[in-house]
Amino acid sequence: MSRKIDFRELQILAEASKEELWILANGKNRDVKIYLHWSAGHYQQIFEEYHLNICGNGDLIASTDNFAKILAHTYCRNTGAVGISLCCAYLATPADLGLEPPTIQQITTLTTVIAILAKVLDLTIDQNRVMTHGEAGDNVDSLLLHECYGQNTTRERWDLAILKENEDWGSGGIYLRKQAQEKFKILKG
Repeated sequence: MSRKIDFRELQILAEASKEELWILANGKNRDVKIYLHWSAGHYQQIFEEYHLNICGNGDLIASTDNFAKILAHTYCRNTGAVGISLCCAYLATPADLGLEPPTIQQITTLTTVIAILAKVLDLTIDQNRVMTHGEAGDNVDSLLLHECYGQNTTRERWDLAILKENEDWGSGGIYLRKQAQEKFKILKG
C-alpha cells in the first residue's frame, strides 16, 4: 500500500489519525510520540514497519493512511506513536555511517515532517515526545519500558545518533529537534 505523498497529504492523514492516536496514547498514560529511525537499508528500500519512509532523494512515502495503526517500529513503544524512517545507513556501524548515509534531502524532509506532525497532533517538539530510536532505546523519556539498548548503552539501536561522520555522539536527535522547532514556528505563524 506504500505510496508517495506530499506535505499537504501528510497533514490530511495526520488530522484523520489524530483522535485515535491520542486515545491510544492516553491509554498508556502519556502523550503521542514520534520515533525517528533509519532503516539500515538502501535509499529507495521501503519498510512497512514505519508509518512514513523518507527516500534518499527526500521523497516521502506513506506505508499506511492511518498513523494510529500499530506497526512494529520501536520496541515496547508502538501504541499511540508514529514511526518515521530515513531509508539509509546500509552497512552502518557506530564508527562508520555506511555506504548510504543520511542525505541532506532526507534530513530536510524529516524535520519538515516532524514540524507538520507536531502542529497537527498538538505536540511539543522535545526529547520526551520526539526521539530517535537510539534515544528511545535508552529510555530518555524516563518511561522505563524496557532494558536499555540504545545509543549510550549497548548501541544495539543507535539510529540517528549522528547524521554525518565525525559529529558529536548523540547530537543527531538534538539537531533534528532544533531544526523541526524552527520550522514549527514558521508553520504556527
